[in-house]
Amino acid sequence: MITIISGTNRPASNTLKVAKYYQKQLTEKGLETKLLNLQDLPATLIDTDLYGKRSAEFQKIQDLVSETSKFLFIIPEYNGSFPGVLKTFIDACAFPESFFDKKACLVGISSGKYGNIRGIEHFNGVCAYLHLNIMPLRLHISAIKTELDENDQLFKEDTLKFVNQQVDKFIVY
Repeated sequence: MITIISGTNRPASNTLKVAKYYQKQLTEKGLETKLLNLQDLPATLIDTDLYGKRSAEFQKIQDLVSETSKFLFIIPEYNGSFPGVLKTFIDACAFPESFFDKKACLVGISSGKYGNIRGIEHFNGVCAYLHLNIMPLRLHISAIKTELDENDQLFKEDTLKFVNQQVDKFIVY
């Protein structure tokens, strides 16, 4: 199973819109997907689910992570890197079994012109430590506010071409 992770807990985020777009693309190609919106993390995550503790609320999320064989991370740029809530989520997951020797695909997005290149590289370092195998083709979508139409769909020809290419490679990865 593929789990798509919307890498922020910001309400009404472009990250979630892009995650839903990828989910639609994968579903249309016949793949089973789940969407994990980090807005759904327990509000008490820091108190209840770090350092060996586990709440019933987070256990449902942990079960989803444990059942997942491939992850697709949509990661926005926050202060030149990736969101702290994404790292906190990773830290709350059971180590090493949550991500060890599984596969992942990375998509960076930003309002600026670089598509979160630096944040994706930072996150790649975390993934290497976790033994989470990253697909070499990473996508960086810049100026995200201009990439989504009024229906929250990607529409620019070049972006669609590269997203489709990435999705096709991820399916066989």
